Amino acid sequence: MRWLVQLGLVALGSACGGIARWGFAVVVGRLCGTVFPVATFLINIAGSFFLGWFLTVLAERIGDGVWLRPDDLRLMVAVGFTGSFTTFSTFAYESHGLLRDGDGLAAMTYVFLSVLLSVIGVRLGILAARLV
Repeated sequence: MRWLVQLGLVALGSACGGIARWGFAVVVGRLCGTVFPVATFLINIAGSFFLGWFLTVLAERIGDGVWLRPDDLRLMVAVGFTGSFTTFSTFAYESHGLLRDGDGLAAMTYVFLSVLLSVIGVRLGILAARLV
Protein backbone atom coordinates (compact mmCIF):
# COMPACT_ATOMS: atom_id res chain seq x y z
CA MET A 1 0.00 0.00 0.00
CA ARG A 2 2.86 2.41 0.80
CA TRP A 3 4.26 2.08 -2.71
CA LEU A 4 0.90 3.19 -4.13
CA VAL A 5 1.12 6.44 -2.18
CA GLN A 6 4.69 6.93 -3.38
CA LEU A 7 3.68 6.14 -6.96
CA GLY A 8 0.90 8.71 -6.72
CA LEU A 9 3.28 11.35 -5.35
CA VAL A 10 5.77 10.80 -8.18
CA ALA A 11 2.94 10.88 -10.72
CA LEU A 12 1.54 14.13 -9.28
CA GLY A 13 4.97 15.76 -9.25
CA SER A 14 5.70 14.53 -12.77
CA ALA A 15 2.42 15.89 -14.12
CA CYS A 16 3.08 19.31 -12.58
CA GLY A 17 6.69 19.36 -13.80
CA GLY A 18 5.70 18.36 -17.32
CA ILE A 19 3.04 21.04 -17.51
CA ALA A 20 5.46 23.65 -16.15
CA ARG A 21 8.10 22.62 -18.69
CA TRP A 22 5.62 22.76 -21.57
CA GLY A 23 4.34 26.20 -20.50
CA PHE A 24 7.84 27.58 -20.05
CA ALA A 25 8.93 26.22 -23.44
CA VAL A 26 5.92 27.78 -25.17
CA VAL A 27 6.60 31.20 -23.65
CA VAL A 28 10.35 31.10 -24.36
CA GLY A 29 9.72 29.80 -27.88
CA ARG A 30 7.43 32.74 -28.61
CA LEU A 31 9.89 35.25 -27.14
CA CYS A 32 13.15 33.84 -28.49
CA GLY A 33 12.22 31.66 -31.44
CA THR A 34 13.24 28.05 -31.90
CA VAL A 35 16.44 28.23 -33.96
CA PHE A 36 18.56 27.63 -30.86
CA PRO A 37 17.17 25.50 -27.99
CA VAL A 38 16.93 28.37 -25.50
CA ALA A 39 13.95 26.89 -23.64
CA THR A 40 15.64 23.56 -22.84
CA PHE A 41 18.85 25.41 -21.97
CA LEU A 42 17.07 27.65 -19.45
CA ILE A 43 14.84 24.87 -18.11
CA ASN A 44 17.79 22.64 -17.29
CA ILE A 45 19.72 25.42 -15.58
CA ALA A 46 16.67 26.58 -13.59
CA GLY A 47 15.82 22.99 -12.68
CA SER A 48 19.38 22.39 -11.50
CA PHE A 49 19.24 25.51 -9.33
CA PHE A 50 15.87 24.45 -7.92
CA LEU A 51 17.02 20.89 -7.21
CA GLY A 52 20.11 22.11 -5.37
CA TRP A 53 17.98 24.52 -3.35
CA PHE A 54 15.18 22.05 -2.61
CA LEU A 55 17.35 19.11 -1.58
CA THR A 56 19.42 21.35 0.68
CA VAL A 57 16.32 22.78 2.35
CA LEU A 58 14.90 19.28 2.69
CA ALA A 59 18.10 17.90 4.22
CA GLU A 60 18.88 20.81 6.52
CA ARG A 61 15.56 22.37 7.52
CA ILE A 62 12.55 20.16 6.96
CA GLY A 63 11.81 17.59 9.63
CA ASP A 64 9.12 14.99 10.04
CA GLY A 65 6.56 17.56 11.20
CA VAL A 66 5.52 18.62 7.70
CA TRP A 67 2.42 17.39 5.86
CA LEU A 68 4.53 14.79 4.03
CA ARG A 69 7.46 12.79 5.27
CA PRO A 70 10.76 14.10 3.88
CA ASP A 71 11.25 10.95 1.76
CA ASP A 72 7.80 11.35 0.25
CA LEU A 73 8.34 15.07 -0.37
CA ARG A 74 11.65 14.25 -2.08
CA LEU A 75 9.90 11.70 -4.31
CA MET A 76 7.17 14.14 -5.29
CA VAL A 77 9.34 17.22 -5.86
CA ALA A 78 12.88 16.04 -6.69
CA VAL A 79 12.04 12.86 -8.59
CA GLY A 80 8.60 13.75 -9.93
CA PHE A 81 8.49 17.50 -10.52
CA THR A 82 12.15 18.26 -11.22
CA GLY A 83 12.67 15.01 -13.11
CA SER A 84 9.82 15.91 -15.41
CA PHE A 85 10.62 19.63 -15.64
CA THR A 86 14.25 19.14 -16.67
CA THR A 87 15.22 17.02 -19.62
CA PHE A 88 18.43 15.32 -20.59
CA SER A 89 16.96 13.46 -23.54
CA THR A 90 15.65 16.64 -25.19
CA PHE A 91 19.02 18.30 -24.54
CA ALA A 92 20.78 15.38 -26.26
CA TYR A 93 18.34 15.37 -29.19
CA GLU A 94 18.64 19.12 -29.71
CA SER A 95 22.43 18.87 -29.56
CA HIS A 96 22.25 16.17 -32.25
CA GLY A 97 19.99 18.43 -34.33
CA LEU A 98 22.49 21.27 -34.24
CA LEU A 99 25.26 18.87 -35.31
CA ARG A 100 23.08 17.34 -38.03
CA ASP A 101 22.35 20.82 -39.38
CA GLY A 102 26.08 21.53 -39.63
CA ASP A 103 26.25 23.96 -36.74
CA GLY A 104 29.01 22.28 -34.75
CA LEU A 105 30.03 25.45 -32.92
CA ALA A 106 26.49 26.07 -31.68
CA ALA A 107 26.18 22.39 -30.67
CA MET A 108 29.42 22.37 -28.70
CA THR A 109 28.60 25.74 -27.10
CA TYR A 110 25.17 24.40 -26.13
CA VAL A 111 26.61 21.23 -24.63
CA PHE A 112 29.44 22.97 -22.77
CA LEU A 113 27.36 25.83 -21.39
CA SER A 114 24.43 23.57 -20.48
CA VAL A 115 26.59 21.27 -18.38
CA LEU A 116 28.70 24.05 -16.85
CA LEU A 117 25.80 26.35 -16.00
CA SER A 118 23.66 23.49 -14.68
CA VAL A 119 26.41 22.46 -12.26
CA ILE A 120 26.86 26.09 -11.25
CA GLY A 121 23.06 26.28 -10.88
CA VAL A 122 23.08 23.40 -8.38
CA ARG A 123 25.84 25.08 -6.39
CA LEU A 124 24.03 28.42 -6.38
CA GLY A 125 20.81 26.69 -5.31
CA ILE A 126 22.63 25.07 -2.39
CA LEU A 127 24.17 28.41 -1.40
CA ALA A 128 20.81 30.19 -1.72
CA ALA A 129 19.16 27.60 0.54
CA ARG A 130 21.83 28.10 3.17
CA LEU A 131 21.66 31.90 3.04
CA VAL A 132 17.94 32.18 3.66
